[in-house]
Amino acid sequence: MSRRRGMPGWLAGIVGAVALIAAWWLFAVTVFRPPAGTTFTPVPTPGTVVATIWSDGLAAYWSVFQVTITEAALGFFWGNLAALLLASTVLLLPRLEQIVTQVAVVSYCLPVVAVGGISIVILGGAKRPGDPSATAIFLAALAVFFTTVVGALLGFKAADRASLDLVHVYGGSRFVQLRKVRLIAATPSILNALQIAVPSAFLGAVLGEYMGGIDRGVGIALIKLQGDLDSARVWAVFLLCAVVALIGYGVLGLISRLVAPWVTGRSTS
Repeated sequence: MSRRRGMPGWLAGIVGAVALIAAWWLFAVTVFRPPAGTTFTPVPTPGTVVATIWSDGLAAYWSVFQVTITEAALGFFWGNLAALLLASTVLLLPRLEQIVTQVAVVSYCLPVVAVGGISIVILGGAKRPGDPSATAIFLAALAVFFTTVVGALLGFKAADRASLDLVHVYGGSRFVQLRKVRLIAATPSILNALQIAVPSAFLGAVLGEYMGGIDRGVGIALIKLQGDLDSARVWAVFLLCAVVALIGYGVLGLISRLVAPWVTGRSTS
């Protein structure tokens, strides 16, 4: 009896993107149609947004996105590093698991507006014009912390019990178990968590820029464009944000396939 194969991932992605764009266009020409006597609409059509990006040129947006991407990358690095180190301590000191989990949950539940307001006072923004904002970096790190802690803890617990016992019988410590067994078992979960963290880091950086203290970035550009009622360029920035997040997500997915090919059933040879 032949097995029915599901839709390939790439085809599902294309179908989802087409459906999303079609829904966007439908809402733009119906629900958000400009009132009589005006041409302003809060939701322009996809064609209008793409035409705006084409007329402006990608170079006009790069100077804005360069700062935000830098903030997101720094926050991604520091947030995930802290999460992985904290999750690793649970294996060496199991009694800390409940505390670490509670810290991760609290970090996820904190209101971003309140944390951002405190951060901009304590950490400040950019030191010089064009520099990344310390507050944006912190919020990007905070945005990825919970996901990576949970993913790492679940991955570490997925280690084969027999392999752990074997290391223990031969005199291996908990650190040796962590290095030789648990890290390998946790690799797929950690990579999945890191992949999910990419869009979160970018969003955290944008929200950090909304707190001020910076002269260039996606957040500042959105504030200015919204004040000018330039909806076409606002949505152009939205669209480019989605593209940047998808590229980062795809790059981490490719790295996952190369580092842990057994997860997707690919051969290592």
